[in-house]
Amino acid sequence: MAILLKSILHNLGVVLVGFAVAYLGTMVDSALGISAFAFPLVKAVAGLLLALGFLIRVWATVYFYAHKMRVISLEPQGTLITSGPYRFSRNPLYLGGNGFIFFGAALFLGSPTALFVTAIHLPLIDRFIRREEEQLEREFGEEWRNYKERVRRWL
Repeated sequence: MAILLKSILHNLGVVLVGFAVAYLGTMVDSALGISAFAFPLVKAVAGLLLALGFLIRVWATVYFYAHKMRVISLEPQGTLITSGPYRFSRNPLYLGGNGFIFFGAALFLGSPTALFVTAIHLPLIDRFIRREEEQLEREFGEEWRNYKERVRRWL
């Protein structure tokens, strides 16, 4: 139960960051005279993306904490997790946060700028992921290569 609570609290922070980025986007939109968009279907999609992203991140974070690993670490992890959400994506934390939550927040607040910023930051995140994957290959060797062949980077 403590792991679940810790995972939920950790990921509420990610949702707040997503909304902060989206809010900054609305401020830029306003300064540039760009109109926000607000359609009921967009709000529904936004809510779905936010919920999905949050749940994916909580699920992935639970696996990290259960293996006594830190979610944010500058050093390679000591365990290669290949179960749970990691059966479907090698990067469920990035997928849920940088993908679903950030896009969901941008859609929810109707900010074209936030959508643009989210879209252009994904290739940067992908580059970061590739660097992490090089570390994982050095650390786990054949185990990593087998996992990489079975599971896609994003989806």
